[in-house]
Amino acid sequence: MASSLIFLLLILCSPNSSEMVIMPLTQSISKTQFNSTRHLLKSTSTRSAARFHHQGRLRRQRQQVSLPLSPGSDYTLSFQLGSDPPQPIALYMDTGSDMVWFPCAPFECILCEGKSSPSINTKPHNISRSAAVPCKSPACSAAHSSLPSSDLCAMARCPLESIETSDCSSFSCPPFYYAYGDGSLIARLYRDTLSVSVSSPSLVLKNFTFGCAHTTVGEPTGVAGFGRGLLSLPAQLATLSPQLGNQFSYCLVSHSFDQERLRRPSALIIGRYDKKQKKIGSELAEFVYTSMLENPKHPYFYCVGLVGISVGKKMIPAPEIAKRVDKRGSGGMVVDSGTTFTMLPASLYNSVVAEFDRRVGGIHERASEIEDKTGLGPCYYADKAVQVPTVTVHFVGNDSNVVLPSKNYFYEFFDGGDGRRKKTRVGCLMLMNGGDEAELTGGPGATLGNYQQQGFEVVYDLERKRVGFARRQCASLWDRLNQN
Repeated sequence: MASSLIFLLLILCSPNSSEMVIMPLTQSISKTQFNSTRHLLKSTSTRSAARFHHQGRLRRQRQQVSLPLSPGSDYTLSFQLGSDPPQPIALYMDTGSDMVWFPCAPFECILCEGKSSPSINTKPHNISRSAAVPCKSPACSAAHSSLPSSDLCAMARCPLESIETSDCSSFSCPPFYYAYGDGSLIARLYRDTLSVSVSSPSLVLKNFTFGCAHTTVGEPTGVAGFGRGLLSLPAQLATLSPQLGNQFSYCLVSHSFDQERLRRPSALIIGRYDKKQKKIGSELAEFVYTSMLENPKHPYFYCVGLVGISVGKKMIPAPEIAKRVDKRGSGGMVVDSGTTFTMLPASLYNSVVAEFDRRVGGIHERASEIEDKTGLGPCYYADKAVQVPTVTVHFVGNDSNVVLPSKNYFYEFFDGGDGRRKKTRVGCLMLMNGGDEAELTGGPGATLGNYQQQGFEVVYDLERKRVGFARRQCASLWDRLNQN
């Protein structure tokens, strides 16, 4: 089976040292599922919309997340679990969830036909029951929506006298449930050694907590949650390996929906750059920062405030739901590595589209049938490259403005035609309508997808509670970091 590859580079930096641990992170994409670029775009846009709406509707119940399974947009980390012998494991990176989990034997995945998983993770893992997390533990409470530990012990069928005497520590944490945009799973919590094997030095995390799933619906592969939660990968790294600090960033190479193209590596950096590392080649680490917003209902989200979007010189203000988070957990913009396309409230999206079409539509013919088949729009036919206006994203904060390169919001490709029209060049705006504000209660008002993050180093500074963006040549950043 032919496939394309996406790579991530994991770089673990000590805050007071120039030492780095470098690990390649890979992902394969099956070509057999998609017979055209527009088919792939339609699948990706559908999954972006499903993830966004489930973040609102389902996450009212906590631990309701959606995995980044859109082909062409998945970023995968590789680890080894245990030590006798160590077992390879590949997990999707996802800043929109706060749990690390993967399939365990015996494993059954329902409705998983046609969904690919990393080749390294084809055999479910056998986990010793002795590694189970106790019922009375912060980790168990975190997995069960922070319910009182006595309730968890009752779920685990602890004898009443054991619960009353607080003598339930030997009982394992009961199974927990996760629901997804297109699936769900039931898992148990375990602890074991998680390691990254590299030439020098190796990273070894003892007593790492993870979920072990025996049954899933629509989800054949595990995920490394990078959200703001006790059980997320960054949180456990900060606890088990404090020298790495409390910060991570990634730099995603440019997307391509050309499945024949071999993608260059991206970089995932856990830890801080010291003063000597701030300058990488000719690039200065100059970030545009915006503060994280606290979400009382969904504390694992990386929420920021969206002020508006400029198309050319016209500033289009965002509605209130995108600027702040209310007491019910509604609003704000979630910065999400697991969603492909940016989702905007309908009023903002329609205004951006109207201004974009006013500037482009008078020159190029609208490709309505392409819009119907991809779920994106507006789309245009063009004999040559389309000249598009500049798009700028304005976040809350002084000078927190991020100018997007055109490839981050406008994608051009050759469509194969449908009998009425021969193969022709088409270009589409890669933003999506998230729905009316009244429909967005209980979840984010907008989502910043990874397509719009390409070509930027995006830093999550958990100590100062801020997110930063800096333009980078991400493919060459991989090369320079890998040489140091």
